[in-house]
Amino acid sequence: MDIQNTSIENIQKIRVAQEEYFRSGATLDVKFRKEMLRRFRLAMSKWENQLYEALWADLHKSYEEALLTEISIVKGEIDNHIAHIGKWSKRKRVCTPLKLFPSRSYVVKEPLGTALIVAPWNYPVQLLLNPLVGAISSGCTAVLKPSPYVPNVSRVIEQMIKDTFEERYVAVVQGNRDVNKALFDLRWDLIFFTGSPSLAKNVMASAAKHLTPVVLELGGKSPCIIDRHADVALAARRIAWGKTLNSGQTCIAPDYILIHKDVKEAFVEAFGKEIHALHGADPQADKHYVRMVNDRAFKRVSGYIENAKVLFGGHTDAAERYIEPTLIEAPEADSPVMTEEIFGPVFPVVTLDDCGKSFLDKVVDYVTSREKPLAFYFFGKEKDGWEAVRRTSSGGGCINDVIMHIANENVPFGGVGNSGTGRYHGKDSFLAFSHQRSIIATGNWIDLPFRYMPYRMFGLVKKIL
Repeated sequence: MDIQNTSIENIQKIRVAQEEYFRSGATLDVKFRKEMLRRFRLAMSKWENQLYEALWADLHKSYEEALLTEISIVKGEIDNHIAHIGKWSKRKRVCTPLKLFPSRSYVVKEPLGTALIVAPWNYPVQLLLNPLVGAISSGCTAVLKPSPYVPNVSRVIEQMIKDTFEERYVAVVQGNRDVNKALFDLRWDLIFFTGSPSLAKNVMASAAKHLTPVVLELGGKSPCIIDRHADVALAARRIAWGKTLNSGQTCIAPDYILIHKDVKEAFVEAFGKEIHALHGADPQADKHYVRMVNDRAFKRVSGYIENAKVLFGGHTDAAERYIEPTLIEAPEADSPVMTEEIFGPVFPVVTLDDCGKSFLDKVVDYVTSREKPLAFYFFGKEKDGWEAVRRTSSGGGCINDVIMHIANENVPFGGVGNSGTGRYHGKDSFLAFSHQRSIIATGNWIDLPFRYMPYRMFGLVKKIL
């Protein structure tokens, strides 16, 4: 059953109610925020099984993968905020220069206000509810817009939110891109959008009309570099896992491979072995192997295999929206598979050598000639990995691993350039929905005359400045 669009009238009603509720000051007290986070935590446990069932129905996502990549991440984020919100929200005193004597300087964190959170379908629980943790923690109200491409998950989340929070505080609206447009046309205090760079341009254009700040968590073509000094077997295992997690429908999935010619053959062989170790001789029969989200996604990604030189895999089944993990020889640099974010289990392999320029120089040239990616992965000597990191730019990344930088709540997650703007997770989620307000408090016990006209003793003032 398809998701029905929330009416424009109801969206506007919710928006007004949330603005009034925020202005009442009800969300400002830290005790209230902690209580709402605890309520949220209980709701995640209460609705957990229904979320698992919905994720299986929409994406063929197993219980184990759903727990690891969706439910546990949201629960961990909530627990982290409950433990630290008191510290994060405190007024912070900072150093004051002598020229401001007898003043004291402070940074006050205040909530931005009414937030709109729009999430995609690939991790429909984590990418919608993790930002909500930051909104609640900072003292904002929030309107959530899940993806219509995962209708079962979207309905369960709507029911969970209705069961947990007042609509004037946290609400869910449903629908297609027409609903998105109506939402973006309204004035918000923050828009938090996770999706593609092309859609993000529409978000920014709409937000600009109201000078609304945005956090954009996007994607792009994240390179995976395999140097000749890499541990090929270990690299193959970690890359095979990262590429087949959610069937490659992950914003930080390794998108294409840049490999040294000396280890290419060994890597292709090792990759095939690791795919079978992870998913069995027939990945289609593996309950842990996710399907493409819809027929359009299947057609787009399977189209990359047509007329390609297949190095491993290549089997597809349209009836099940199944695509086997597939390595292909990379075609021309301007071909669709080399210019579009793949978002599926197809993996083009670009072979490089040391002729003319070093392998690392060629890698840097290749990566920096393209848009800045969300993630950057390097397999080889760690010192070479750090040099590659120094000479390139990405939202985040790993040396001798993939994906795992998202798992540490103590480091920020976000993009740069075409892969996004802003960051979240842990304290950065709290700050994403907050305004850091500078306040100077000046004592009344003395009033130095130097700043007043006609600027007496200006020679002394110049020395102080």
